[in-house]
Amino acid sequence: MDDGHHEPEPFGERLRRTRLAAGISQDELAERAGLSVRAIRDLERGRTRRPYRHTVRVLTDALRTPDPAAVEPLTPHPGGPAVPRQLPAGIRHFVGRVREQRMLDELLDEAATGAVVLSALGGTAGVGKTALAVHWARRVVHRFPDGQLYANLRGFDPTGVVVAPAEAIRRFLHALEVPAQRIPTDVDAQAALYRTLLANRRMLILLDNARDADQVRPLLPGAPGCLVVVTSRDRLAPLIAIEDARPITLDLLTADEARDLLAHRLGAGRVVAESSAVDTLIDRCARLSLALAIVAARAAIHPDRPLAALAEDLADAATSLDALSAGDASTDMRTVFSWSYRALSPVAARLFRLLGLHRGPDTSAPGAASLAGLPLDRVGPPLAELVGANLLDEHAPGRYTMHDLMRSYAIELAHTHDSHAQRLAATRRILDHYLHSACSADGLLYPAREPIALTPPEPGVSPESPADQEQALAWFTAERPVLLAAITASRTEVEHCLDRQVFQLGQTLRTFLYRQGHWHDWATAGHAALAAAGRLRDLGAQGHAHRSLAQAYTWLGRFDDADAHSRQALDLFGRAGDTTGQAHTYYTLSSLWEKRGSHAEALVHVRQALDMYEAAGHRFGRANALNAMGWIHAQLDDHQQAVSSCQQALTLLRELGDVVGQAQTLDSLGFAHHHLGNHAEAITCFQDALVLFQELDDQYDQADTLRHLGDAHDAVGDTEAARACWRRALAIFTELGHADAAIVQDQLNRSRPSM
Repeated sequence: MDDGHHEPEPFGERLRRTRLAAGISQDELAERAGLSVRAIRDLERGRTRRPYRHTVRVLTDALRTPDPAAVEPLTPHPGGPAVPRQLPAGIRHFVGRVREQRMLDELLDEAATGAVVLSALGGTAGVGKTALAVHWARRVVHRFPDGQLYANLRGFDPTGVVVAPAEAIRRFLHALEVPAQRIPTDVDAQAALYRTLLANRRMLILLDNARDADQVRPLLPGAPGCLVVVTSRDRLAPLIAIEDARPITLDLLTADEARDLLAHRLGAGRVVAESSAVDTLIDRCARLSLALAIVAARAAIHPDRPLAALAEDLADAATSLDALSAGDASTDMRTVFSWSYRALSPVAARLFRLLGLHRGPDTSAPGAASLAGLPLDRVGPPLAELVGANLLDEHAPGRYTMHDLMRSYAIELAHTHDSHAQRLAATRRILDHYLHSACSADGLLYPAREPIALTPPEPGVSPESPADQEQALAWFTAERPVLLAAITASRTEVEHCLDRQVFQLGQTLRTFLYRQGHWHDWATAGHAALAAAGRLRDLGAQGHAHRSLAQAYTWLGRFDDADAHSRQALDLFGRAGDTTGQAHTYYTLSSLWEKRGSHAEALVHVRQALDMYEAAGHRFGRANALNAMGWIHAQLDDHQQAVSSCQQALTLLRELGDVVGQAQTLDSLGFAHHHLGNHAEAITCFQDALVLFQELDDQYDQADTLRHLGDAHDAVGDTEAARACWRRALAIFTELGHADAAIVQDQLNRSRPSM
């Protein structure tokens, strides 16, 4: 049956079909659009991420024929702005909660006149707050055409990993497709941008599992039209008192609702036939929806077993869940959990216990395999067994998460059944998994970077190995919250033997976090790495951690902090006798002072870096220092020296195969030639740099080089070519929300032909 819903045609396929209909070859399209043939080929084959809007506009213009109607527009978002659809999957057989759903429905009309907050679909853990919120949200999704945002704030996670409001805001900004370069570094500015984007939009925001009002308040919209639903075990009284939130307390299921739940899952006939046993099950599950769901799952797996036997199993299980203290219902929760746990196979039971030790909001199948020391091809069945028993949730294909009550129970079991040595070995294996996987991915993102000297992974660890840069980026994107949790998790004194792995893992994240604009995360990881390095009493490791923090703070605009960490790094590297580390730090200082606009000071530091690189025989460092020196000379109007330094750098970078460095150096070289009046040489350099930046999908540097290329064309009187470059640069800068858009717009205005 056709339900009227059709999956949108992939962008690459539509591009290929449109190009063929217009009778244009890949080579011709590449030339028209100013892209490489490889870029066109990768787009059509679906090998690259969805292109930026400016790229789509350039392609649409390039595809135009004398009959524009023959070419359909290539729009990544047919409806305009990004429309996020972040709601989790709902429960297939949702029952009951009629009164609460009616109360929620009453808020829909109010949302048109002001931002409405719904506090605490409250009650004890496992009562079904999230299930109700998601079910209702999906039922009314048509009332919010501009999209839905969802965040699990993990307010009561047993591992203590609570999502900070700033992190939630950044996730929402990414969901709204704000480019990383456009996200402000200041948390208040990020919140202001978030509120601005929600203004005049009809959006539903579901904030799940909030800890308190302070965690929620920064995530509230500032204009009418949006509806915010918050679930929490806390009553969120400040939101009710100050933000006029509507409180709805979620109680236990009624006996009839609990019976309906079991009937939907087990069949009405079975429930009617064993009515007395069903009443016993409902009573022993304390009418908690989570407990009933687990019981129903076990009963469905064993359809021939009488429900009375299952009820008897519950009566024989453990009698209290002291660790949770969530109210009287917690006693029955442990009863249910322990009953389900005892029905697991030994392999699945061990995996369940160890998953409680895993830091982070979720895990992949390879991560679970390494945690348990299982071959990857043997972890699927126990994972499926846990999902089937409702002890684990596969919330996305291949990614698994656990209810926080379940995690608490798993942790308790691990401390009961697994020795300290076994628990420590599991933690070591999962850290090894992420460390070796991250190193493989980082090597693809930045092949020229010096590799980290790793010890072989523990037996039973199966690291992931992305095949190319795109897969590496996807891996980091999926695992970023997990990696940050693994680094920042508090550890006991006896776990400090893992500090080397924690420090090294922090080092592997720098490239990804820098390129994606996650500079706050970079600083967070840097502080965790610094703490680990301090416990190791390793001067060199402490120096690297301080330098990494200096880089993060430079990009965050916290120049004084960056300078302080750089000075500490210099001192530590000096005491350790690490000349290369000192050179790296002087290079970092040159970047810091260049961004501060103090080019003379920057030149002093980059010369110190160059001297030390040369003394250490560090060719990669020498090449980058030469390019930086050339750029700084150009800023000081010493363009001849700039050309000399950049040419030396370019030769060395080509020998080393550093594509990023080559692109940056070609742009610097073109800038110097342009100011010397060597415009033909400048145009060639800029064009070569542009090709490399396009292959790297480096949007900002493409725009910057296009601006410089336009300047060079303008200098030789080719106004049309200059304006074409500036228009393309303006489109990118506008897309990125970068301040340089105003500069380019001014150039276009001043170059407009007189009528």
